[in-house]
Amino acid sequence: MGIEAIHRKPNTSKPTPGNKIYPYLLRGLKVERPNQVWAMDITYIAMARGFVYLTPLSTGAAAAC
Repeated sequence: MGIEAIHRKPNTSKPTPGNKIYPYLLRGLKVERPNQVWAMDITYIAMARGFVYLTPLSTGAAAAC
């Protein structure tokens, strides 16, 4: 489609050599009740004068129902 942002892209997805890689602790865990697991992410959205943070939170309750 060729759609691309016109602002400078962050370089946050490339790991720095020497940084610790943490294991995925939920692998194999069966979610059986609401609020058993929570997940959160953080990103930022470029605006005309700076940026804003977007922080979605998921409780995993939908997976338990």
